Amino acid sequence: MNFKLLDKKLKKKRKKNISFERLIKSFRYAVDGFTYSFINEQNLIVHTIIALIAIIFGFIFKISIVEWLFVLIMIGLVVCAELINTSIEATIDLVCPEKHPLAKIAKDTAAGAVFVLALVAVIGGLIIFVPKIF
Repeated sequence: MNFKLLDKKLKKKRKKNISFERLIKSFRYAVDGFTYSFINEQNLIVHTIIALIAIIFGFIFKISIVEWLFVLIMIGLVVCAELINTSIEATIDLVCPEKHPLAKIAKDTAAGAVFVLALVAVIGGLIIFVPKIF
């Protein structure tokens, strides 16, 4: 197989014009994706509420810059993981609309990844906030 020829064909096919309009559209698509997930995914709403509570507590307890960095990074990671989980679930539903054991494994492991990350975030939050409360 001629990989150089294949590479040229793929580059030609994927080449897109760079424009401000295209950039704005990409942001709109991202906002649409977040909005869809926020409206349709109960867990994203729960993560958002907990994130807002952590931010409010951060201001109340005047956490340090390093603590703020941890809180904000964990909020971003958990929300991103939830969005990726939603996209994985939607893709699996598209490819395999009927119930299938492998589809269940893929969905469950994606959800498990969000769970692990959320658990780490909660433990980190407890490490930061519990000493300030008591």
